[in-house]
Order: sequence, then structure tokens, then C-alpha cells
Amino acid sequence: MTYDRELADRLRAALSAEQAVSEKVMFGGLAFLVDGALAVAVSGKGGLMVRCDPDRSEQLVGTDGVERMVMRGRELDGWLRVPAEAVDDEASLRRWAHTGRDAARSSLR
Repeated sequence: MTYDRELADRLRAALSAEQAVSEKVMFGGLAFLVDGALAVAVSGKGGLMVRCDPDRSEQLVGTDGVERMVMRGRELDGWLRVPAEAVDDEASLRRWAHTGRDAARSSLR
């Protein structure tokens, strides 16, 4: 499955005012990096992969169908899978994009 290009365009617009944002095809989707750190990606499996503060993972899981990312059978703290339905409106998309942006920037400190 290829990533949702419309969602990628919306995410690009949501991050357009940010400094040092770049894009890279990875994980079967389109990743958005902030200051070189992966922040958020439009997933090839649908929806978004969002970086978050690991201490907030539990708080964010369960809202709007959000789940922890699972890689090789292991849940990852600090990474969430956000379903496409949870970012239908621009305010929600911006909120998740900024969650990823903030986590990416704090990972560089």
C-alpha cells in the first residue's frame, strides 16, 4: 500500500510555518523530519506515525483510536499510530503534527 498523498499534502501544510522541516520516503510512507529528527510520517499502512514524549505515551493512547507503534512484536514508547479518522479536521492534524515536532526537537537536546 502506498501512503495517502492527500494526507501528506495536509501534513506538509500543517508544518509549513516550521523551520528546518524536510521530507524523506521511509517505512513505506513519507516521513517529516524536524531539525533532522523524525517527527511524524504518513504511513503506508494508513494514518500517521507520530513521535511523542515517551512519558506521555500512556496518556495519548486510546484517544481517537490511537495506539502504540508495534515493531517486531514490541510496543515502542514514544511512537504512536494515529488512524486517518483521527486527523480528519485540520485542528486535529496540527495537534498531532505539533506533538511530533515537539518530541523531535526535544530529542535533540
